[in-house]
Amino acid sequence: MKIGILSRSPRCYSTRRLKQAAEHRGHKVKVLDTLKCAISLEEEYPDIYYQGKPLSHYDAVIPRIGASVTYFGTSVVRQFEEMGVFTANSALGITHSRDKLRSLQILSRHKIGIPHTAFVRDKKDVLPAIERVGGAPIIIKLLEGTQGVGVILADTIKIAEAIIETLQSAKQNVLIQRFVSESKGKDIRAFVVGDQVVAAMRRTAQGQEFRSNVHRGGVAESITLDSEYEQTAIRAVQIMGLRVAGVDMLEGRDGPQIMEVNSSPGLEGIEGATDIDVAGAIIDFVADRIDLPDMDLRQRLTVSRGYGVAEVPIPKKSELVGKTIAECSLRDLDILVLSLNRDGNVIANPKVARELKVGDRLLCFGKIEALKALIPPRKRRRARKLKKSEIAEIEAGTADARS
Repeated sequence: MKIGILSRSPRCYSTRRLKQAAEHRGHKVKVLDTLKCAISLEEEYPDIYYQGKPLSHYDAVIPRIGASVTYFGTSVVRQFEEMGVFTANSALGITHSRDKLRSLQILSRHKIGIPHTAFVRDKKDVLPAIERVGGAPIIIKLLEGTQGVGVILADTIKIAEAIIETLQSAKQNVLIQRFVSESKGKDIRAFVVGDQVVAAMRRTAQGQEFRSNVHRGGVAESITLDSEYEQTAIRAVQIMGLRVAGVDMLEGRDGPQIMEVNSSPGLEGIEGATDIDVAGAIIDFVADRIDLPDMDLRQRLTVSRGYGVAEVPIPKKSELVGKTIAECSLRDLDILVLSLNRDGNVIANPKVARELKVGDRLLCFGKIEALKALIPPRKRRRARKLKKSEIAEIEAGTADARS
């Protein structure tokens, strides 16, 4: 197998370890400088040139795209995808993960823990946003920050307002985020490869520093995740459309709270803390999946006129509740069930004898008109009820502001 590692830093630990792990397993491997790639587009023939010459055949590519070259880097990854080359992470997944706001927007549609977050531009909206996320102290984050840079803890509402105003006047986009006080100075990094967590560590800040990043002096220790944290990490990576990622989580009162899903996580900290061959796990995964490159289902499944893909929810009053998939006669309606989502777990190609329950969601392919008839009318969204812990924090923050 011939593997390309897209990286601008051939001497950095992560790139060297991936190259070493691939060579140790008998694969041919080359580090490709992302910016030395050139995209060539012709009818039915997408291609890549490298240093002015047509790039030879590669079976797989492992992207290590730096934040400063995200646009061009993801364009190169996308070109490999169009050429039918397996990529460890998709261009779309990398793009989404690089935008902190977009990441949280994607995750917020699902039943998965994230810190309450706000994003505003109008000065009049700043104070209400701070109150909504729980009041001071709060976290203020730059959308483009990495390795803990651009993450600020504001102890009071007045300080928070001043910081946000200053950053916005400098044309910086910032997130306002609830401070998970019970996890101050600590977080968890779970390294996900495919559909499993291959390594996990807890990072603890030192001294007065609240950021636990290793680059900021944080100390890491190996841990074994319980099932809730493990499943949360795996689901977050899948939701983001990634295969290899580091998931940073806070240990909140209500369970795991996802801070970030990193599509190019460093290997040095996790391998040093856990003594696990994470690079080898990535190479093994790529070798196992090499014959299954990405395909756009929307392009392939909707070629036939009148057919499409839709998710069919099973609400409480649905006539499908209690019936098996076979008894629903979906095949008679020219509908094929691709997967069943139940309690956050995805059951691929479910058996026709499986009984449907309230809350199930069926991913189906079939005639659009038949699918539309199965989808219940949308309900109007109701305002989210605040948790008791959030109400207490808001009241405490308001009292502090008045004093």
